[in-house]
Amino acid sequence: MATIPSFNATGRRKTAVARVRLMAGTGKIEVNGKPAEDYFPTVALQNAIMAPLMVAKLTNNYDVMVNTTGGGLNGQAGAIRLGIARALLQVDIALRPALKVEGFLTRDPRMKERKKSGQPGARKRFQFSKR
Repeated sequence: MATIPSFNATGRRKTAVARVRLMAGTGKIEVNGKPAEDYFPTVALQNAIMAPLMVAKLTNNYDVMVNTTGGGLNGQAGAIRLGIARALLQVDIALRPALKVEGFLTRDPRMKERKKSGQPGARKRFQFSKR
């Protein structure tokens, strides 16, 4: 029994984490057990997760299985995009310059700022009263 080689990678954005598994196949993408078109309602989010495969011109060569948790749909889509890009590097390191130029290998560092004690929010202050 020959096993199909698979490439695993992790992508993160904000509080979302995506575990991506890339296998040789026909180009179907499954997110948390659903087709990507069903999981991501907007075309923009669907295009975001397809972008690394389009840049690499491997759209119909690999099946992608994703398990994602945390965050919202936008954060999850960003995490999946990073995960797919990292998995493609395992497939072929020659793809690195093309993916790097598009910014798909950069982890977006922006996170929600924590609430500080003695304040109602991260930056907001309670109303100041002089007298």
